[in-house]
Amino acid sequence: MTMAVATSIELVVNGVRRQLDVAPHHTLLDVLRDDLALTGTKECCLVGECGACTVLLDGRSVDSCLVLAVEADGASVLTVEGLASPDGRLSALQAAFLDQGGVQCGFCIPGQLMSAHALLADNPHPSRAEVEEGMAGNLCRCGCYLQIFAAIDQAVAGKAPEVRAAGPEIHAAGATAGARTTAEGLDQ
Repeated sequence: MTMAVATSIELVVNGVRRQLDVAPHHTLLDVLRDDLALTGTKECCLVGECGACTVLLDGRSVDSCLVLAVEADGASVLTVEGLASPDGRLSALQAAFLDQGGVQCGFCIPGQLMSAHALLADNPHPSRAEVEEGMAGNLCRCGCYLQIFAAIDQAVAGKAPEVRAAGPEIHAAGATAGARTTAEGLDQ
């Protein structure tokens, strides 16, 4: 029996150049969560159906569970952790999600945020139909679609609430139904 040989890859994750040795069968999701400890990207269905693991790969929204890590060699990856500013202040989109109560259990929120970020990067003023289409690959078991759409509308309108620092002080202040949130969108 032969052992799989690790392959050296280099990528830029949230603006930081990283070099890693990865197994040929490891996904980008595996590398982000296990090797880089970026646990904001969630592991859920592992078949590209739910959107919880959505990241931006060279500016394109992808399900990281479907991308082999070796395929990301040389690429730029933006995860939900990269949306907040370096000083921990939430982006206007993250703050709008909190303000609109779109973070119920929080499990889908990292993927929702990344898809919304990609949508607004491509179309800064989407119609409701374009928002619904742009978010169609992300499932929310809590059924917070209306709140999520309202958060995107709020971000588009530039009526973002006061942008808060990510940390314990926003756990109770910004979340609904007792959900605890961080810059990544939820607890690990």
